[in-house]
Amino acid sequence: MNKLNTKYIFLISMVSAMGGLLFGYDWVVIGGAKPFYEKFFDIANSPNLQGWAMGCALIGCLLGAITSGVFSDRFGRKKLLIFSALLFTLSAIGTGASNEFTPFIFYRVLGGIGIGLASNLSPMYIAEVSPASMRGKFVSLNQLTIVIGILLAQIANWQIAEPVALNATDAEILASWNGQTGWRWMFWAETIPAGLFFLLMFFVPESPRWLAKNGNENKVLAILGRVGGSVYAQSEYKNIRASLKSEKGKVNFKDLYAPGMKKILLIGIVLAAFQQWCGINVIFNYAEEIFSAAGYGVSDILFNIVVTGSVNLVFTFVAIYTVDKLGRRALMIIGAGGLAGIYALMGAAYYFQITGWPLLLLVVIGIACYAMSLAPVTWVVLSEIFPNRIRGAAMAVATVSLWLASFLLTYSFPLLNKTFGASGTFWLYGIICVAGLTFIYKKLPETKGKTLEEIEKGIVN
Repeated sequence: MNKLNTKYIFLISMVSAMGGLLFGYDWVVIGGAKPFYEKFFDIANSPNLQGWAMGCALIGCLLGAITSGVFSDRFGRKKLLIFSALLFTLSAIGTGASNEFTPFIFYRVLGGIGIGLASNLSPMYIAEVSPASMRGKFVSLNQLTIVIGILLAQIANWQIAEPVALNATDAEILASWNGQTGWRWMFWAETIPAGLFFLLMFFVPESPRWLAKNGNENKVLAILGRVGGSVYAQSEYKNIRASLKSEKGKVNFKDLYAPGMKKILLIGIVLAAFQQWCGINVIFNYAEEIFSAAGYGVSDILFNIVVTGSVNLVFTFVAIYTVDKLGRRALMIIGAGGLAGIYALMGAAYYFQITGWPLLLLVVIGIACYAMSLAPVTWVVLSEIFPNRIRGAAMAVATVSLWLASFLLTYSFPLLNKTFGASGTFWLYGIICVAGLTFIYKKLPETKGKTLEEIEKGIVN
């Protein structure tokens, strides 16, 4: 039997995973720009408009996820990933060039559509080209590029922003280079990776499983042959055909409610929502509020954000190393349980007004726990559990759930923080983590080491 061509799999997976890098950058860059564009658009004293500025892109994410579900099974994964790259580019240029709040919102929504497409299609594409024995590692590359994108945005924000005095007034920040121009360059910097993603996507093949579903046998065998040789190609193609044999015709979203599908769709929807409502992402989006409450100034906050991003990156490598060893279910349980305990301590720290490095340490530990578990493994599970024929539609439903949960999380944080304070808000996230842990323990099966077709037989049947 031919050896697997891991170099080729890695290259095409990394190109596809650039969608994750742009997802991470676009999603987090706004957090560093927040102290400046809020002064520019005069929304610093309006929690509703603050939440809308942060959360509007997530409306685009929902639209992108729905679009991917409608069109990915019709036109394939590759074309829509190219389209997402174009949207990222337009959004980066337009957001930075906006002089009024409404165009700013429009371009943020446009970028959100790109995120919605990429977040659905990048892990799906990688899962469909990767051999079962190493699929977890390769799909985790998507999460790795997400956290690299997050870290790049954090570093860009930190380096672009000029130092801000600890006691600077809103008027002084507005009149500064940061308040007038600096925040624009934070968004414009995204055009470089977005343009690169757009160009490189033309050189990767289409998903072999999508091609098989559409009867392109020669192309399927050619791509699978490059992945693992002729024997591997014939074996994999046989498995794919067997899973598609009784599934003819167009995909209908009603098919998601066929016998055996409701259970697995529910798992996907709940896990996707829980990945957001476990609460860690408010640290990336609302770092200013969280670290301000811990006693830090604007310049220190931007540096602390880089620290959290670096930890996020390091512990994603832990996930890549362990996901095919410990398994998906074990890591999800560790993540949910660990965050529940960390939030209990964070809530207590805020309640007793403990500031400075102890709170920063808890934040860093929480991000480490999330980065090695719920962040990457959720995407691995979602890319695996749905049957071949409806994977695009089912993945879209799960991704819609994720982005709807993300919007509610992002929009609600300023309101929860104002109502319950930081302590009550993080205790609430801890309760949600306990509920998520219970669901994972009872409902999530283990999928490590199984082909996509074996997973389909085990879960659906």
